[in-house]
Amino acid sequence: MRKPLIGATTFVLGLLFASAAMAQATVFGVWVTEDGLAHIEIFDCGGQVCGKFVWFEEPNEEDGTPKLDDENPDEAMRDRPLMGLQLLEGFDASGPTAWGGGTIYDPQSGKTYSSTMELKDDNTIEVHGYVLLPIFGRSQTWTRFVP
Repeated sequence: MRKPLIGATTFVLGLLFASAAMAQATVFGVWVTEDGLAHIEIFDCGGQVCGKFVWFEEPNEEDGTPKLDDENPDEAMRDRPLMGLQLLEGFDASGPTAWGGGTIYDPQSGKTYSSTMELKDDNTIEVHGYVLLPIFGRSQTWTRFVP
């Protein structure tokens, strides 16, 4: 009689510890892009998840001026500096370690894509951008920045 009770107790405690560990895992913080050329700070923006550029390997043009959002389809926005530019917007939790319904902006092409994010572990996040359906897209794995 005691063995089933001990087994059930161990199982329940295991679930509690696993869920507590995942609850501590957070998407908020600074992340290094897959190519290592930029750092993105992911933060709460009014109950949703957003992200902005906070570091570039090469933040300036050859003449020393800051790199601008010069591929933006809106001409009025082409003079915005890329540093500090918000590229992730509107993500809502879609699970304990997943967010969806957001968009990601690619300043190299000037295009905005639908996007999802999934925390794979405390230090790894998969960011997926797509057109129409998630199968028509690509993913990047970002790692948490550790100073």
